Amino acid sequence: MGGMSNPQPMPTFDLNDSASMPQLGLGTYKISPDKVESIVRTAIELGYRHFDTARIYDNEEAVGRALNDAIKAGDVTREELYVVSKLWHDQHGKAEAKQGFSDSLRRLGVGYLDNFLIHWPYPQGGKYVETWESLLEISETDELVSAGVANFNAEHLEKLVAATGSAPSLNQIELHPGFHQPEQLAANQKIGTRVEAWSPLARGIVLQNPQLEMIAERVGASVAQVVLRYLLDKEISVVPKASSRERLAENAGAIDLRLLPEDTTTIDALAGMPGFGRIFGDPATFPDQA
Repeated sequence: MGGMSNPQPMPTFDLNDSASMPQLGLGTYKISPDKVESIVRTAIELGYRHFDTARIYDNEEAVGRALNDAIKAGDVTREELYVVSKLWHDQHGKAEAKQGFSDSLRRLGVGYLDNFLIHWPYPQGGKYVETWESLLEISETDELVSAGVANFNAEHLEKLVAATGSAPSLNQIELHPGFHQPEQLAANQKIGTRVEAWSPLARGIVLQNPQLEMIAERVGASVAQVVLRYLLDKEISVVPKASSRERLAENAGAIDLRLLPEDTTTIDALAGMPGFGRIFGDPATFPDQA
């Protein structure tokens, strides 16, 4: 490849530990290793710098190969990248978490991680607090810049802060039009934790919504771009999944979109509408078993 088609710099959000993170990234959930390498390389070409994976996605090695190939080709430097992975609940516990981190870092092969998240609190196991303590210790080394969580409810966050005095830099949660989680947003804001929306397009459910279609038509954008811009305007970072150049470019186009206050009000009003709501696991009970 050797050189990019002058993509615009991706704007960033500040985290509570003084690090910064690109507002929009690429989610790689259920993208197979044989496909994810070319997708990551294309994303870098289009200006993406934030890449989100996890052990449970079974593609860390392929994501790492793509990132390293791009670095070797001169398309990007490691310092320009923001690489995130996650710890599955079967490695909760102090020693187990350190091993899980080491394994993810080895598979990715990118020298260090920018953020590492506890993927689910798994309260049934009772070890998420000591797991968090372990991640904080790792973040004191050169191998990890920031520590965070995913799918943590307010009560889980409170226990982390009470035990350690340190709030996660990031909490990646299910969030999309119709499922706004205002109490959850408030709980994160109270402790200075940045919220990131995974599956912000709700598996495509929101793309057929008439109100969103009307806004998209008025502003000359796609519904996906409207949804992503809506979340970004609320200072929520997003990691939509995409598997084609067209979708990658479309999602990145949300950065330049501008919505009117009345557009935001219209989307806010979708909360609780039939057909919306939580579509993935409830953090209070998921996963049901280790």
